[in-house]
Amino acid sequence: MENIFYGKSYLKEIDFTKDELLYLIDFARHLKELKQKNISHHYLLGKNIALLFEKTSTRTRAAFTVAANDLGAKAEYLGKNDIQFGKKESVEDTAKVLGSMFDGIEYRGFSQSIVEELAEYSGVPVWNGLTDEWHPTQMLADFLTIKEHFDRLTGLTLAYVGDGRNNVAHSLLVTSAILGVNISIVTPKSLYPDPELISLAKKYATATNSTVSVTDDIDQGVNQADIIYTDVWVSMGEEEQFKERIDLLLPYQVNQQLMAKTHNPETIFLHCLPAFHDLATDVAKEVQTTYGLSEMEVTDEVFRSSKALHFQQAENRLHTIKAVMAVTLGNLFIPKV
Repeated sequence: MENIFYGKSYLKEIDFTKDELLYLIDFARHLKELKQKNISHHYLLGKNIALLFEKTSTRTRAAFTVAANDLGAKAEYLGKNDIQFGKKESVEDTAKVLGSMFDGIEYRGFSQSIVEELAEYSGVPVWNGLTDEWHPTQMLADFLTIKEHFDRLTGLTLAYVGDGRNNVAHSLLVTSAILGVNISIVTPKSLYPDPELISLAKKYATATNSTVSVTDDIDQGVNQADIIYTDVWVSMGEEEQFKERIDLLLPYQVNQQLMAKTHNPETIFLHCLPAFHDLATDVAKEVQTTYGLSEMEVTDEVFRSSKALHFQQAENRLHTIKAVMAVTLGNLFIPKV
């Protein structure tokens, strides 16, 4: 049986073509329907999956675990105290050991080079649950959510507002261009994405007749956007930069005034979570005490509005991760797409 995905790793979005990414999104939609109807889909029965987490996680860990269970596989969680790349054992040696015991490996951590080495030496499919450079499984969930809402992707405009140098901004920039979605990164000049990434996105955009924009002008950047997307201002490992990021990004907070600047009544709001929209967390309380700020990248009003689809987006992590695992490790018939 033919399966063009079988045995492949998913380390960054450019690992797959536009048509392959669209197939994964549509297949995830199908798997979501199967789960809602309680129809079993044990494509990975008898398989064992290693979940490697150097960075903590709620959605990624939950999604990979439930996805493995739904597919009939067993998942084993290995946290940062279980895997010590480079301290007690090299990535190459670890990859060879895990590849001999497990059928597939998920990695969530800091370095893209680690997930690349795991794929090179393990001999099994490896899936990137997040690195400092890319967040490919998040992208599938994002664009599934967008397609569910608008019933299309081509021709839509997505404006990402916030830290333009983090992994979510990188992935949105390139993935939007691949899929034919107009992308606008709206961020201070000092937080612009790497010029090489912008060039890569523009290359893809040329092929899909979409547009790529990077600007610090909020009015220009969000005008006519169909989707406003933001992320936390400070990523894991950058906590000492709170003051600097708040000073830089407070004008880019997603509030009702910014949403109105789209001049598009149908604009939706997305966030990959967690979000600092209220004072219900210790971190948020600390920030309020130190900096006098009760909301950060998004206001509670926008976060709780009917246009906010972030919880649908979070659920879609499960279905899209399941799609990736199933096609790269399962014996499915998938003709060339």
